[in-house]
Amino acid sequence: QVQLVESGGGLVQAGGSLKLSCAASARAFSSSVMGWFRQAPGKEREFVAAISRNGISTYSTDYVKGRFTISRDNAKNAVYLQMNSLKPEDTAVYFCAARSGLRLGRVVNDYEYWGQGTQVTVSS
Repeated sequence: QVQLVESGGGLVQAGGSLKLSCAASARAFSSSVMGWFRQAPGKEREFVAAISRNGISTYSTDYVKGRFTISRDNAKNAVYLQMNSLKPEDTAVYFCAARSGLRLGRVVNDYEYWGQGTQVTVSS
């Protein structure tokens, strides 16, 4: 089982940057595909980005490409989401998730383990 704890959220002005971190329990982290999702008030949880077990392959949704970057450090059992050029519509609770296997999952049901989330608020 993988336990996940997100941090790094906060309030930022439009155009600003934030870096989210997700600390994972040591067990099974390096064998897990990791993903970031977000959920805005009144909306469903949506996929943001995913990264392979070795960090070489990544995939992100179109609306964050060129602005957000997912990365991981297996030595530190951590995954990150660097968010640049933030927009008010990026406001949401951001969740870290983990799944076994090799495929970079893109939907909620692909992932087995979830963190509690961290709030990101972008003001205009």
